[in-house]
Amino acid sequence: MTYCYINCYNAAVPEPGWLLFVHSLPPKPLYLRAKIRHRLARVGALALKNSVYVLPRTDDASEDFQWIAEEARAGGGQAFACAAEFVEGLDDGEVIARFRRERRADFHAFTEDLRALLGKKNADPEFAAGVARAARKLDELRAIDFFEAPGRKEAEMMLRRAEGRSRAPAVSPGPRPGKRHPDLTGRVWVTRRGVKIDRIASAWLVRRFIDPAARFRFVDPGEAVSGPGELRFDMVGGDFTHEGDRCTFEVLRLRAGVDDAALTPIAEIVHDIDLKDGKYGRPDAPGVKQLVDGLISTHTTDEERLERGFALFDDLHASFRKGSSPKPRPGKRKK
Repeated sequence: MTYCYINCYNAAVPEPGWLLFVHSLPPKPLYLRAKIRHRLARVGALALKNSVYVLPRTDDASEDFQWIAEEARAGGGQAFACAAEFVEGLDDGEVIARFRRERRADFHAFTEDLRALLGKKNADPEFAAGVARAARKLDELRAIDFFEAPGRKEAEMMLRRAEGRSRAPAVSPGPRPGKRHPDLTGRVWVTRRGVKIDRIASAWLVRRFIDPAARFRFVDPGEAVSGPGELRFDMVGGDFTHEGDRCTFEVLRLRAGVDDAALTPIAEIVHDIDLKDGKYGRPDAPGVKQLVDGLISTHTTDEERLERGFALFDDLHASFRKGSSPKPRPGKRKK
């Protein structure tokens, strides 16, 4: 039997160690077990027992477990996350070794698939599409390769070889922005500290398409009370947050009725990065993730991250409107 010290927490500040995800699901609906198992696999969680999973303790892991727990509870199950330290039965070295073995198997399967793809001719229409899929898959594997598993370098070298024989697909543009929504204007939008992709994109959507004068406030994850005139977003139980398999950006756009086709590819990119479920398989998601990761690591305050993120999403939005004349967007400051 494995023993560990656990401390149930609100996932506010990461500390060295591990996170455990413990859950219990009802027998119906049947899809729920497969859905939760798939979500845990996508974030790289290691199964210690049928209902107990572990991840290295990081902000990202904490957020991933929170959302998966919310999905489990929404389906009638029970779930919670704990900070943990193994004291008997398992040690850190063995857990790390298990993570490496799982990722090694993933990298091996990846290289075998890519080796078969390299046997195709460049002119084969399946070749370029296969390389794009492989690039997305490798990016997903790297994101959950927490301890530099064997086989990663070989996989990266093989992908570079394949990319050298392929070209990136073009991106299609979309139409102009939609109308504003007075019922959501003049509000303070509240979210958790340490904003990342979904919160940055959602704040950009608010400022550019809903209320150019919107203000933002950042709170600790456990602070559930909102003041007069405030709306909470991307927080468990918030006014605009994850619903079903939609990220907050998708929910906010849908419920606010923002009609702009150029937002569709952006929503798909944000979804793929935030939920890590590969639903849309956007080939441009890894590049956007790299840029967002860079601004997050460079800028520590939420205000700075929003400022830089708004510029990033302005340019991304313009790229999906390729062919239209550049025009000022709502809320953009004049120089």
